[in-house]
Amino acid sequence: MPATIRDVARASGVHISTVSRTFSAPHLVNPDTRSRVLACAETLGYRPNRAARALITGRTHNMGLIVADIANPFFPPLIKAAESQARQRDYHIFVTDTNEDPAAEEELVHALAKQVDGILLCSPRMSNSLIEQLSREVPLVVINRQVTGLPSVVMDVGQGARLAIEHLISLGHRDIALLSGPRGSWTSREIRRSATTAARAGNAELTVLGPNPPTERGGQTMAEQVRRAEVTAVLTYNDLMAIGLIEGLDSLGIAVPAEVSVVGIDDITISRLTRPKLTTVATPAGAAGRAAVDMLLQQDGSWPGRVGRGATGTVPVDDRRTTAQVTLQTQLVIRDSTGPGPHGTADPGGAVAPIPEVVAS
Repeated sequence: MPATIRDVARASGVHISTVSRTFSAPHLVNPDTRSRVLACAETLGYRPNRAARALITGRTHNMGLIVADIANPFFPPLIKAAESQARQRDYHIFVTDTNEDPAAEEELVHALAKQVDGILLCSPRMSNSLIEQLSREVPLVVINRQVTGLPSVVMDVGQGARLAIEHLISLGHRDIALLSGPRGSWTSREIRRSATTAARAGNAELTVLGPNPPTERGGQTMAEQVRRAEVTAVLTYNDLMAIGLIEGLDSLGIAVPAEVSVVGIDDITISRLTRPKLTTVATPAGAAGRAAVDMLLQQDGSWPGRVGRGATGTVPVDDRRTTAQVTLQTQLVIRDSTGPGPHGTADPGGAVAPIPEVVAS
């Protein structure tokens, strides 16, 4: 017969309510007592009933994670890191996919709101006003987007775009294209803003082509436009588009990087396996997933470390309106898909040395 909460209370010499608090609000239990209760629970094989605990505490110990496209290789490392972080904090994550559809995002938030304690919105396509409105229904943390008044975790793609453009200019490229991402993407706007500023500072011409679907096919179909633009280098919204663009250019007989240099963003695993290996901006997706989980738990007061205004200790508070933001740095990873442009300088011997894989931050 399975062990009950009464068995654990008896074995550890505490009241049933103390056992309940050990699992529902561990920060409220004396550390020695908590350790003793957990040890007895482990020995007896006791597992708390999550549904019953939810009725008592008002918390489900579940959270939602809504991503724009689960087939995009950028998202799995973020999902995996978020799930691991949540599990360590005794939470479960429900993962859902919107297929880049803002209407589906809104529908999923409404559907999950009553089943979870909060939702992580990753690369949302909804408007800021709608996201803000939905945050009144359920606690939200936004990843890869800034929404005034809401907590967010952002990867500094602006910094990454600047590094990429500066790298291309340093190689002698003065005519550069930017393949922008999907309409409504905050990340795409940040990349465009920063790339435009960096190109202007380096006396380079930036041609923006898009919006585009953030897929391999999206990059592949833009090869002809890139050729017509007569540019010598391209920065793309993400690695999938960069890989598709290289395929499309190859089908047109345009060599990378001999005739056109290509830079992606994300540093997905396949970017190291392509030929040529892709120069890209590495984004810390795993770190973003972990940070977002902790931010959500702090936001609704269910994790130790949430301190009420004017308090001197750890006090759970109900404050969904917070402007907390975590910004994670990006890095430029230089591989084989970028090379000297028409304004670059070759080695004295006339041969161009291969570019080793290096990281700039």
